[in-house]
Amino acid sequence: MNRRPTLLAAMALTAAAVLSLSACGSDDSSAGNDKIAGADTGDTGSEASASPSPTGSVQRPKVTLPSDVTDVFEGWETGDAAKDAVLADASRRIDALAYAITQGNADEPVLAYYYKGAALVGASQWVKEFVDAKKSMTGETRFFKPSVDVYAEGKATLTYCSFEGKAFVKDKATGEAAKTSVTDKSYLLYSTRLEKSDKGVWQTAVLNSERANSTCTP
Repeated sequence: MNRRPTLLAAMALTAAAVLSLSACGSDDSSAGNDKIAGADTGDTGSEASASPSPTGSVQRPKVTLPSDVTDVFEGWETGDAAKDAVLADASRRIDALAYAITQGNADEPVLAYYYKGAALVGASQWVKEFVDAKKSMTGETRFFKPSVDVYAEGKATLTYCSFEGKAFVKDKATGEAAKTSVTDKSYLLYSTRLEKSDKGVWQTAVLNSERANSTCTP
């Protein structure tokens, strides 16, 4: 599967490889080449202001993104408690991936808090690609059109769109952002499956993504 993380527009990490800073998942419903990064606790930077607040009695790790990285969640609350719990943990999973990328840590503990199984492996591998290429990310990624289905106890599906036109890959040494033009490929459709852990946290077990899907493009 092709992973394209949920954060930024694609850019050359090496002469041959092109990286997109967004969520983890895979293109064309294959599992894996676009992975979503996870975040851990952090003291610097600003938290993603638009992400839903924690739900339930479980204490989640605090995710703090650098001041130049923002995840914006539009329409991320439905008024249905069960669905909103899924959306809240999904948003934290997205922030977690961005955090791991900016920290340059493929073993960031918070990834395992919000990912599991193949999705966790994919997220770690995606972060490692950034680490190996000495790249990070900067800018704003917008997440919109969420659709949640809690179809059984402890099991749910979530699809949503993202716009990466204002998010870019950044060179860690120089701090320079590789800005790219907005095209249909700046829009991604994500399809995910989540399972509730013993702690009551909705973890993403499967994550696929597809660029330029007409569901998400203007």
